[in-house]
Amino acid sequence: MRISIPVSVGIFLLLLWEMGCRAWAVPVYILPPPSEVLCTALSQYRILAYHGSVTLFEILAGLALAIAVSIPMASAMFLFPWVERALAPFLVASQAIPVFALAPVLVVWFGYGIESKVIMATVIIFFPLTVNLLEGFKSCDRRHVELFRMMGYSKYGTLKKLFWPWALPYFFAGLKVAVSVATIGAVIGEWVGAQRGLGYLMIQSNARLKTDMVFAAILWLSAIGLVLWWLAGIMSRRYAPWKDRG
Repeated sequence: MRISIPVSVGIFLLLLWEMGCRAWAVPVYILPPPSEVLCTALSQYRILAYHGSVTLFEILAGLALAIAVSIPMASAMFLFPWVERALAPFLVASQAIPVFALAPVLVVWFGYGIESKVIMATVIIFFPLTVNLLEGFKSCDRRHVELFRMMGYSKYGTLKKLFWPWALPYFFAGLKVAVSVATIGAVIGEWVGAQRGLGYLMIQSNARLKTDMVFAAILWLSAIGLVLWWLAGIMSRRYAPWKDRG
């Protein structure tokens, strides 16, 4: 039931899209019907898979780097309040800067290779991870904290045995948000300057009025985002199963 409703809505919207394009004879280079997009996505799967694998690698590398940064950063901000006061303005500022303004600078610094795209993805991903994990640490029940203190646990022992398990569901919630927006950083970086990737393919196809290929690339990007979001949900249920328990 939970799956059938969104699937039904999606099919209905696609049918409206298809019928609208056919009824008004919209040129394919303006707005291709879903059937044309699906046909292109399947017939051109080799080139889409090639560029999609590049974008996926950039996203996964950015995600790994963001996790490596966000966990120690959130832990330090929680353990030492002065660190949070010092870093909080910079965290907010990093998200207030338009990504389109940052992308050209990263290309100048790191070149046209995947490095600039990985950094761009990291900048977008690490914020929800850090903020959610920090909020999870802060939400811990004070009664549990007092109990651990009575049992003689150190600050770092309490962080490992109490705060981290408590905050883990928050971390996975942030991970779901992160993988949902991860494609933004990678694709924008590819738009600014790249020789591979779905963003590069979209720019090249748009310049040639191959709108069906543009939509096919968007379809592949959506599939990547959905699969990553689904995997994040599986990890959440596997490593934080207690979050849904009363």
